[in-house]
Amino acid sequence: MKFRLEHGALDKLAHECLVVGIHENHELTANAEKLNKASRAYLAQLLKKGEIQGKIGQFLFLYQVPHVSAERVLLVGCGEKKDLSARDFRRIMGCATKALGTTKITKALICLTDLTVMQHDLAWKIKQTVEVCLESLYQFNSLKSAKSDHPSLKQIDLFTTGKVNLKSCEEAIKQGLAIAKGVEFTKNLANLPSNICTPSYLASEAKSLAKKYKTIQTKVLEEADMKKLGMGAFLAVTKGSKEAAKLVCIEYKGTQKKQAPIALVGKGITFDTGGLSLKPADSMVGMKYDMCGAATVLGTIQTAAELKLPIHIIGILAAAENMPGGSATKPEDIVTSLSGQTIEIMNTDAEGRLVLCDALTYVERYKPSVVIDIATLTGAVVIALGHHATGLVSNYQPLADELLAAGIKSHDRAWQLPLWEEYQDQLKSPFADMSNVGGRSGGVITSSCFLSRFTKKFHWAHLDVAGTAAMMMGNDRFATGRPVPMLVQFLLDRCHK
Repeated sequence: MKFRLEHGALDKLAHECLVVGIHENHELTANAEKLNKASRAYLAQLLKKGEIQGKIGQFLFLYQVPHVSAERVLLVGCGEKKDLSARDFRRIMGCATKALGTTKITKALICLTDLTVMQHDLAWKIKQTVEVCLESLYQFNSLKSAKSDHPSLKQIDLFTTGKVNLKSCEEAIKQGLAIAKGVEFTKNLANLPSNICTPSYLASEAKSLAKKYKTIQTKVLEEADMKKLGMGAFLAVTKGSKEAAKLVCIEYKGTQKKQAPIALVGKGITFDTGGLSLKPADSMVGMKYDMCGAATVLGTIQTAAELKLPIHIIGILAAAENMPGGSATKPEDIVTSLSGQTIEIMNTDAEGRLVLCDALTYVERYKPSVVIDIATLTGAVVIALGHHATGLVSNYQPLADELLAAGIKSHDRAWQLPLWEEYQDQLKSPFADMSNVGGRSGGVITSSCFLSRFTKKFHWAHLDVAGTAAMMMGNDRFATGRPVPMLVQFLLDRCHK
């Protein structure tokens, strides 16, 4: 998909389709008013007849509008005439794109940047438009024998008026395209079934990125390497599986300056049965998405490479399967982590924190400036926050504040939970340094408390994306690509500093 900026007299632009906004109560947006004047009040007459009410989600195609050169005009409902929220702006853009995607239109001119969005400028609107357009047209049907038709839409022009900062607008398009590409990469990986997307497959995808971008290098630690290092917690998870675990280290160097890296650590459980603490059958549906944290790391690093960000990133993918079997780890087994701390495994279905704790200890060798782990870690975060906000816990408030701000800018939001010492007591074990579970109460926080015991040597934040990285709605199951937009915005903000 191509995006470019366009300007001029709207009625004279001979596009296949012009997209303009309509408010409730028969009110036109600024660009719609221009067409209305050119068409001798044709749009206003239609509105009076009640052809479209202007509610968000509504749309109406018009053909051969008088005195307008475009073949078609698409009216899109924009709700009440007021400053829009970021969510409503994205909904409007999504509605417009999906409407265009149902037609044979190959090129359209979207004239909706005249809408005012609270606390956001033109560049933000352009960037979000690019991201939402590509997200709305996304399909994953590569494994179907009968392929559905791809949308005909190949180019979207974005209409601007008056004096605009062309450089910032062009940069917004560039960023939006790169983020959308990273999100798509993440979703494609996550949507694959676990018989294809194994730990070895994740490792091969990381190696492919290194072949594609000169700024990326990849190395893979095998189980023998992990055993030699002493990663007892990580290896406890993979014991029941025939699939070999992998610790994938992917490094992006966008600058020659010596710079302490930003470390991104992703949980990569390519399928989670719960191990011997076996999940019910219904609860296993969707467990191919337990590697969304690892997929997010790959998507974020790809975006950084696309944008050539002048920054240093270390990505660690803790990739394994969690399966039952004769050699599988048993409840009450005690293992020694890479840090030397011992863990009593009271529940083998709390496996994500076991692979992550060794990965977090391993990343110390890179002397990172900050470490962010991304994991579909707990069902508890879905109970606490639903599917709208990512759970955020941190041992360093300035880092938490940066991520929260990046979430607002990107509309990929997080909500912070406490990391109080009182919760640590729930991890006590009579036989080891700690248990891997802390009971039902405060599950998001106690899982974070567990991880915090392996992060004392650096500034760290934990993103629990179990409610946001993938959606489970009956037969409609899909990855979202979150939190790639938040993390890329975080990196962009760091570069600007």
